[in-house]
Amino acid sequence: MPVGARAAVDAAGGPAWHDFGLLLVGALLALTVLLGLLAWQQRQRRDAAALRDERARVRRLLGLIDGPLWRTDAQHRLTALRATALPADHALHAGQDSQAFWQLFDAASMPGLRQALESEADFHALEVGLAAPGGGPLQRWRLKACVCLDESGRFAGHEGSATLLPPARPLPATADEDAASFGTLVSHDLRAPIRVVEGFTKIVKEDYGRLLDRVGNDHLDRVLGAAARMNGMIDALLALSRLSALPLARQTVDLSQLASYVIEDLQRQAPERRVDARIAPGLLVTGDPTLLRVVLENLLGNAWKYSAQRQVARIDLGRVVEGERSAFCVADNGAGFDMRFIDRLFGVFQRLHSSSDFAGTGVGLASVRRIVQRHGGEIWAEAEVDRGARFYFTLST
Repeated sequence: MPVGARAAVDAAGGPAWHDFGLLLVGALLALTVLLGLLAWQQRQRRDAAALRDERARVRRLLGLIDGPLWRTDAQHRLTALRATALPADHALHAGQDSQAFWQLFDAASMPGLRQALESEADFHALEVGLAAPGGGPLQRWRLKACVCLDESGRFAGHEGSATLLPPARPLPATADEDAASFGTLVSHDLRAPIRVVEGFTKIVKEDYGRLLDRVGNDHLDRVLGAAARMNGMIDALLALSRLSALPLARQTVDLSQLASYVIEDLQRQAPERRVDARIAPGLLVTGDPTLLRVVLENLLGNAWKYSAQRQVARIDLGRVVEGERSAFCVADNGAGFDMRFIDRLFGVFQRLHSSSDFAGTGVGLASVRRIVQRHGGEIWAEAEVDRGARFYFTLST
């Protein structure tokens, strides 16, 4: 075909129809892309509006929360803190940077707080001590938090709230006066008849014991034993009454160290016993060290006593999360008890085991409960017969 000549196109399709088809396909593709962009923009506007509405709803909800709100990152550094509901002089306002913020917590609270943050999980009832305005006594706060995740589903920190707990109510003056009066009554009025019974029984045994047969001497021994037990019960009652009158000498207490001392004392008293005692390290609290030792002596002593029939006894002390509460737990693999009688467990002179099987005055757990309550805490127990017991307690002061 000569140069410049026009190509003929027949009805069956040729170059002209081919070009038209390409143009048509291109137009359809462009229209599809345009419609897609319009739909995407519309979705974006809807999503943006929904996001604005959701943010506004969240802001309204947050406005209903009186307590502080906080956020940490994956390295547990404080990244946000809203404490507008607190007084202007509150210590939280001075702790906006991460390092200063964590320094506001008392030393006893830090192990539990660190454990909760490093667990990278939700927590719902972590109690901590925080510096109060003007250098006053520590305030108790309950922290709740949920985990934040990044776009890839990895841990990105915590978001949570803080609730100020009411201070432990001091005992009224009348309670202290009643405790003092009861101590006087126990020391003088109740001991006098016991001394008379004990004294005359000893005289009869020493002067006339040779004239009595074995049964008669056994009766005298029973009277002396009962008098000794009564004196022990009076001592226990007197100690219990003093628990309400003594002021609390609050300081940082290492429960782990105290528990180790108690276990060492128990082992010295019974070196033949094989006991696997496991005490979690770093159990720091704020409280009265003397009274808290009484708590551990009773709880660990009971675990030691009621596991005596095991070839290898097991005693544990640690920190656990029980429901929504963070608590300390003393557990053993001993005799346990029937949960049907749990309401008698912390009563005075209430025993769930025979005194012939396990010695005791029946006042120890009542003393423990009173000490724990004076520290603003709670105590409860779980057990199965012949499968051990677990005692949980919290300390909020």
